[in-house]
Parts: sequence; structure tokens; C-alpha cells
Amino acid sequence: MKTEKNQTWHEKRPILVTCGRGIAPYLRAELEMLGFPVRAERLTGVETEGTLTDTFRLNLQVRTGLRVMWQVAAFRAASPDALHAAVTALPWEAFLDSQGYVCINSFVHTECIRDTRFAGLKCKDAIMDRMRQACGQRPDSGNRQDQAVVFLYWNNEDAAVYLDTSGEPLCRRGYRKIPGKAPMQETLAAAVVQATRWVSNGGAFVNPMCGSGTLAIEAALVAEGRAPGLLRERFGFMALRGFPSDAWRTAREQALQAKGPRREGAIIATDHDPKAVEGARHNAQLAGVADRIQFGVCDFAATDLPASGGVIMLNPAYGDRMGDTVELEPVYRQIGDFFKQRGQGYTGYVFTGNLDLAKRVGLRTRRRIIFFNSEIECRLLEFELYTGTRRTFGGPDELPTLP
Repeated sequence: MKTEKNQTWHEKRPILVTCGRGIAPYLRAELEMLGFPVRAERLTGVETEGTLTDTFRLNLQVRTGLRVMWQVAAFRAASPDALHAAVTALPWEAFLDSQGYVCINSFVHTECIRDTRFAGLKCKDAIMDRMRQACGQRPDSGNRQDQAVVFLYWNNEDAAVYLDTSGEPLCRRGYRKIPGKAPMQETLAAAVVQATRWVSNGGAFVNPMCGSGTLAIEAALVAEGRAPGLLRERFGFMALRGFPSDAWRTAREQALQAKGPRREGAIIATDHDPKAVEGARHNAQLAGVADRIQFGVCDFAATDLPASGGVIMLNPAYGDRMGDTVELEPVYRQIGDFFKQRGQGYTGYVFTGNLDLAKRVGLRTRRRIIFFNSEIECRLLEFELYTGTRRTFGGPDELPTLP
């Protein structure tokens, strides 16, 4: 099938952009900024609409989303046989290469089956049956996500199938080759950056305890107005039938040219571990922002703070994965001392999954924003560290304006 005659790429359908829990408001703001309509906001995603070629821009430019999924169909399925019949009836030959490869992922919550893996198998069998009928052969299948990916959603009797146009999740930017200890996922780091006052007020972005450098790198990508998806070489839509490579090259070029306003404030990343700083610097080089970040090896409390003010962002260990809580109590008390003694004129942030440890900071929080780091419920705690007249930012739960 020739690309120019494949109307599949120009059909407008619902698009679900998934995200981690707590991130949906920031993802919604991103979609609105990019000019996409918001049809619904969910706990772990935002629904918009567009064509398959529109997913190029979403995969390139969205910072906080995990997967961009284009809906093939939504239907009712009261049994595995009903699911199989509905999926078989869909024109998979318009989307998949009969000589290619497809991975089936799923979310299943229904009482009509005991083993949720069975639903994925029924979906795969239906797709393969359709491909044999239409093309005389079927694609290979397995767990690889660097080729075509189909996603099944089945909740009670409500079902939908999507083309996962991202393939590998968008948190895998491609720059973090040296992950460090307990790294923060890139899309979560982007959302945490977006949640700070830095995106609206500017100034310096200071990240002591930088670890693998993810927070500083995501801030640098924002500061440079650089689309995070430009670092990726592969997306799931590239394996779909009739992939319009010319349209993809145009989308990439537009993303390269569509830089937002450059932020001039310093971005500083420090850690007491020289190996961590070396790894963070290497990751920043791969991301193309090493020249934008000032790296240093020092105790967090010795980090240089520019007189311009800005934000100080710390992501200390919180016990569940990296040590005993009692041993971490002095660290959190030292963070409070650091904020009080040296942070005047800044807004301080602590991202933690341990609220008992957070109390050891000893300062009153201005905002507490809920995020989830994998399955761990965390808080981004905001501390206003002011001198002189107190600055006013609005309500305690306001969302900053996105860049």
C-alpha cells in the first residue's frame, strides 16, 4: 500500500496520552499549550484527539506523558469470545505489516476471566486471525516494544484497543545511560520541574543531591526549549503500515525550530559523590545540555547559590529503598538548616516518599503536591524562604504557568 493512498494516517480518532499518578494536571496543561483539545482528564492520563500523524508531535514534544495511544475502536465485551469477535472485525491489515512484528500489552479488570493474561492472548489471536484472513500470513509477535505495539483496555464490559504510537515509554528519553542509585523517572522529573515556581518566576534552578542528574537535565531541556522526544531514534508508529517518513521528517524539523523562549538563569547540579557527578555530566552530554548545567562535587549544604534567587530542589533518599529511616533523619534536619541559613530569596523544594522524615526539615510547607514514584506515594514539599517583604504567588494549590 502506498503511503499517499493510505487514509488511515489522516483519520481523526481519540488519543489517550498516559502518565503517572499525580501528573495528569501538568500533562493537560501541556496538551492545551500544544493546541490539542482536552476531552477528558483521568487519574493516569489525558484524552485528546487527532490523526496518527498528530501523534508525531505529541511523541516529540510532550514532557510528562508516558505513552501516546491512538484509539482503533471502543466496544462492549461481556466475554472472551465477544472480545475476540470484536477485535477480529477490525481492519488490522490497514495498520500492521503482515511481515512485521507486533507486541500486545493490556490493562484488564473484568470478572469474566480469572487470568488477565488470557485477555491479551485472546486479543493477539484475534489480530492474527484477521491478518491471516486479509493478507494470507501474520506478523511475528512477542514482548519487544521497539516495533508495532497494540494496547488492550478492558474494564468490566467496556473495552478499547489502541495503537501505542510510542512503543517504548516516553520516559526512556535516551540520555540516561548511567542511572545512578534510585533514579527518578524522566517524565516524573519533568512534572516535578513543571510544578515548581521556576517555570513562572525564573531565576536559578539549583539541584543539590543531583544523583544521575535527571531533574537538572529536564530543567535544562525546558530552559533551552528543546523537545524531549528529539533524543529518541525509534517510536512505535515507525513500524505501522504506510508510515509516512516525509511527514515524520517534517514533524522533527518543526520540533527543532519550535523552541520556546530560552531561560537565562543558571542551572546547577551538585553531589558529594564524584562518580554520580561524572555520570550526571555524561547523561547531560547525551541530552545535549551539558553546557547549560554547572556541575560540582560538594556536600549539598556547600552548593553555591546565585544571588538572583530561584528554586532549590532536593530529592533525598527516603528510606524505602536506600537505607534506614533513622539514619536519614540528620540529613533532613540538615536540609532545613541549609534552607534557613542560606536559602533566603529562594523557594525550596523537597521531593520525598517519607512524610515522617519530611517533618525533620523543621519548616512550614507552603504547598504539598502529591506524585507517585512507581507505587510509592510521594510529596513535593514547597518551602518559601523569603527575606524582607513576603512575595505572593496566589492560592496554595495553584499550578504555575507552563513555559
